[in-house]
Amino acid sequence: MVGAIDKNNIFNNRPFIISGPCSAETEEQLISTAIQLASNGKVNLLRAGIWKPRTKPGMFEGVGTIGLKWLQEAKKISGIPTTVEVATHKHVEEALIHDVDVLWIGARTTVNPFFVQEIADALKGVDIPILIKNPINPDLELWCGAVERMQKSGLNNIALIHRGFSSFGNTKYRNAPMWQLPIEMKRRFPSLMMICDPSHICGNRSLLQDVAQKSINLDFNGLMIETHIDPDNAWSDANQQITPGQLEIILDNLKWRSVNAEEELLNSLLNKLREQIDQTDDELISLLSQRMKLADEIGFYKKEHNITILQTERWNNILERLSTKAEQMGLSKAFIKNYFEAIHLESINHQNKIMNG
Repeated sequence: MVGAIDKNNIFNNRPFIISGPCSAETEEQLISTAIQLASNGKVNLLRAGIWKPRTKPGMFEGVGTIGLKWLQEAKKISGIPTTVEVATHKHVEEALIHDVDVLWIGARTTVNPFFVQEIADALKGVDIPILIKNPINPDLELWCGAVERMQKSGLNNIALIHRGFSSFGNTKYRNAPMWQLPIEMKRRFPSLMMICDPSHICGNRSLLQDVAQKSINLDFNGLMIETHIDPDNAWSDANQQITPGQLEIILDNLKWRSVNAEEELLNSLLNKLREQIDQTDDELISLLSQRMKLADEIGFYKKEHNITILQTERWNNILERLSTKAEQMGLSKAFIKNYFEAIHLESINHQNKIMNG
């Protein structure tokens, strides 16, 4: 039997683990999953999709409100607090009536300020924790906007979920991680807990462990991983779900890290290495400045002799030479390509100003 849940401090646990089926399918399926999750004592929040926003009509879109009653019973039996995704004012009302402990705003909702504001308005005066997933497209301002709309409605117990971003083209991920975006959100909102959702990033259970560990290495505070008593026969997102037993194995094999080492010796070594990084960064800025000055001189020469800014053959030769050298020095071709494309674009901008000056 579950006791009173302190919703104000529910996000204080570290690491914070959310798990449960992608969709509540039957009462037996949901309760069985909850009981198995409770047996390992590592899950802080039981999730289940009640209303499922699907890409195409005709796909399973959730059991609806009846699933909230199953979730209540699962909480009563397992003792694990519950969370569901809400996308409308009606969803919020139904979830609150059925005593859901935490609400989450999904990626397809975060992307639309009208929907986010509708939820924010429905929650005015309500004291409940909120999880906000990143928008489905890589737009950091939409994610920030969702946080700010909740805060303006008086909601302060907010946490973030990184579930990856939709991208065009073939990738091994269902949703590209684009780690730089959640990292920037952590910088803008340092007090908010950041949780990784490897299930939706991967779309494939074989990749879960690696992505989960990567998020931990980046100082994420927890994980949301989908579990099901029979994953292969799940009614939605079967490939990315695992059993509660498999979840326990993953969690046992993760290495949780601390931002600050307690040992004085380790701190001393870390500070020395950071000083070296800072010095190297200063030198890089100085070298980049020198390179741009050389690019400016070339720009003046091109203007004087009526030569085009872009020299494709020269640029291809630079990339080929540096890529080969990068591999020899332990750097990836992709990193060098991205790095020098940015430098090349800045050089072109410098020379374009000279041409038009």
